[in-house]
Amino acid sequence: MAERAHRVVIVGGGFGGLPATRLLGGKDVEVTLIDRRNHHLFQPLLYQVATGTLSPGQIAPALRHITRKANNVRVQLAEVTGFDLDQRVVHAVYVGSVPISYHYDSLIVAAGANQSYFGNEQFAFYAPGMKTLDDALELRRRVLGAFEMAEMISDPIEQRKCLTFVIVGAGPTGVELAGQIRELATRSLRGEFDTFDATSARVILVDGGTEPLAAFGEHLSAKTAKTLARLGIELVMGAKVIGVDPTGVDIAGKDAPARIEARTTIWAAGVQASPLAALLAEASGAQVDRAGRIAVLPDLTLPGHPEVFAVGDMTSLNNLPGVAEVAMQGSLHSANTVLRRLKGKETKDFTYRDLGSVATIGRFRAVVKVKGVTLSGFGGWLVWMFVHLAFLSGFGNRLTTLLRWLRSMIGRSRVEREFSVAHTGGDLSLPEQVLRVVEPSPFPLFDVTDPQNRGGPPSAHET
Repeated sequence: MAERAHRVVIVGGGFGGLPATRLLGGKDVEVTLIDRRNHHLFQPLLYQVATGTLSPGQIAPALRHITRKANNVRVQLAEVTGFDLDQRVVHAVYVGSVPISYHYDSLIVAAGANQSYFGNEQFAFYAPGMKTLDDALELRRRVLGAFEMAEMISDPIEQRKCLTFVIVGAGPTGVELAGQIRELATRSLRGEFDTFDATSARVILVDGGTEPLAAFGEHLSAKTAKTLARLGIELVMGAKVIGVDPTGVDIAGKDAPARIEARTTIWAAGVQASPLAALLAEASGAQVDRAGRIAVLPDLTLPGHPEVFAVGDMTSLNNLPGVAEVAMQGSLHSANTVLRRLKGKETKDFTYRDLGSVATIGRFRAVVKVKGVTLSGFGGWLVWMFVHLAFLSGFGNRLTTLLRWLRSMIGRSRVEREFSVAHTGGDLSLPEQVLRVVEPSPFPLFDVTDPQNRGGPPSAHET
């Protein structure tokens, strides 16, 4: 009887899970990749889906397509609900509530992080974040819909509110999103409305720090602030958001306005580790920090469980930043460790190699920080472009993305401007208590509570 192959279960098909899956593809191991979504999401470009430059498919290739040539890899569309580390079992559900279990010899958990509202989850009703494709489409609906609503309003005060966009958080996501909304208004939508000038739209960036992109250092932060000002983006720094409602944002800060009237608020501040980090910590006895991240050993394993790896944004180790490159390198390290053990070789601690940080501010403008070297303007944008193209999956996606960028930046066109008039639910990254209100049924085509109807068409009460 042939010896059973080593079973590797990987939870999460993002930057922390996919590199390990690819590395182990074709090797003498059995790989099971579990994700509650069927695609790998290139999160750094979500804001371009939200503002009409890119389509969802360009940044979210199907996991099955990516792994199609690896016969030892199977992809499972399921949601992990728990871990039995003693029995080496991952518990999950599919189609909403049908239980399923996966046995493993090695486990790599890379579940990422969610949006954090710092204990104010009620803000999510009016200020969505941007972590999933459906988040980006919901923001596209709100941003483009605000312009459409302004066209229908005769009251200049209410029209002004519709044309005011508040973004909370001046990190890379907030800065990039602010720049794109402002350029959408001043370039793509200019001259398309009859009752107002689209270029009059206000984009306001609110943050508790003193400068945008603070992690890039004072020099690039100052350059970013000047570039944002030239684009017409208003900075409200040193300010804390203390309230969000359908018509605006309440702010506390020495030099900040007490309130900003706005119909569209977007949350780009803070992250919270996936709930799976807490489940892993409970199962292993590991510690979690205030952001819910699980503390891992230097080789990315859990205390007492050398066969279990935790990778990426859900982990805490040596104050490593929550960026894609950390997750990718950790993913490859974990997969290499599995292979080294199978060959009887010694394992190594994880060493992160900082390849730098990049962020785009607007059309042909970006900032880059690599090993103490800084770059901004058009040169920075070229570096940003090549870095993002290199990380995209598939030659076709790289080519079509490059063509879309050139079309929108040299010209004025943004072809992805369709949106649903009504909120349609979907895969929104909202806090659980908010999600239960706006998305009561994650699988509306199936009534999983009715055994006679499981896997079939909707029952009569659903139609």
